[in-house]
Amino acid sequence: MSNQYVSRVVETVKKRYPGEAEFHQAVAEVLESLTPVIEKNKVIEELGILERITEPERQIIFRVPWVDDAGKVQVNRGLRVQYNSALGPYKGGIRFHPSVNTSIIKFLGFEQIFKNSLTGLMMGGGKGGADFDPKGKSDNEVMRFCQSFMTELYRHIDADTDVPAGDIGVGGREIGFMFGQYKRIKNIFHGVLTGKGLLYGGSLARTEATGYGTVYFCNEMLKDRQSCIEGKKVVISGSGNVAIYATEKAMSLGAKVVALSDSSGYIYDAEGIKLDLVKRLKEIERKRISEYVKEVKSAKYTEGCSGIWTIPCDIALPCATQNELDGNSAQTLVKNGCIAVAEGANMPSTPDAVKVFLDAKISFGPGKAANAGGVATSGLEMAQNSQRLSWTFDEVDAKLHQIMVNIHATAKNAAEEYNTPGNLVNGANIAGFLKVANTMMLHGV
Repeated sequence: MSNQYVSRVVETVKKRYPGEAEFHQAVAEVLESLTPVIEKNKVIEELGILERITEPERQIIFRVPWVDDAGKVQVNRGLRVQYNSALGPYKGGIRFHPSVNTSIIKFLGFEQIFKNSLTGLMMGGGKGGADFDPKGKSDNEVMRFCQSFMTELYRHIDADTDVPAGDIGVGGREIGFMFGQYKRIKNIFHGVLTGKGLLYGGSLARTEATGYGTVYFCNEMLKDRQSCIEGKKVVISGSGNVAIYATEKAMSLGAKVVALSDSSGYIYDAEGIKLDLVKRLKEIERKRISEYVKEVKSAKYTEGCSGIWTIPCDIALPCATQNELDGNSAQTLVKNGCIAVAEGANMPSTPDAVKVFLDAKISFGPGKAANAGGVATSGLEMAQNSQRLSWTFDEVDAKLHQIMVNIHATAKNAAEEYNTPGNLVNGANIAGFLKVANTMMLHGV
């Protein structure tokens, strides 16, 4: 039976990779939603598609030695998981954060397969990173680390093989240092990284894309409820790139964003977040979000992150990190009248939280669908690089908007076709999986 097939594959993954909790969680969440697809398509089991899709095509682990400003040698661990190339070059970000380990990188790479599939663009799935923390480091220390990281990674990436981008801890500064080192070693100037600066092949709207796309997706969900984002009260976790530009787009569409957070705590501004101040604190001065209340006396700062979900809101956009929103927080959101949740981060809601949202029949957009705007615009950057062209901001934004509309429609239609109408978790998993699985079958074993 296909249910037994799913269970067997999940158990095999757990035994093969013990202790990788985030990876196990991602695999179980995707595969369990595929049961109706497997029952309808027996060839999936016959050809071992689940076994093949859960095992990375390639895993690269390497040391990253670098010298700090005090002249002391430091050593970090770098990783790149090239997960599935059925639909195109491996595509997925690089994360620099102390929490980075094989479990997190594999969970992110596995999710990336289906996210990239949903965009409709020719991109496979991959992910990378290092347990390096750029916070508190000088620009020169970050540069030396990035150069050492790329001195190994360059062997495994190429514009037509694997095209990394940024993620947590990796922004324009880090991408610039890595691109410069790649070009220095390879003597090639091409689109091997996305999220580049505009002066050397980057795309307009790439910085804004994940946050904008999350809001576009949320608005599509609200349309199904004969509603829209205008006039709604919004709570957003995080205060990095995704959260800032989700705030910007939500505000531009008439919503009021009242809370943001970072790893230390959260701010609440009943009058609406002052976005220019947040951008200055986080993007220019690289300060903690707590500094906000020193300049906005009416705002309140609270230590600890999870309390942000106790703030009553119409819409919640978790945009910080994995498993930040648990079942209790989900129950609080529903109790306080939240009608829509769209994930701007990767797997920010725990399985218990997802169940609460689905049981309550609120609109819930899973990360692989709702936050696909970032990688979609990376794909658009790749296209521009291949053509040696630069599109206008409005051109890229319009393409991004249409991609997010299409992703919502695709997930919605797949959910309905497989008898779980309104369940966009199932819909996104099924639609993303089928495109990859069918392609793998065409490629042979």
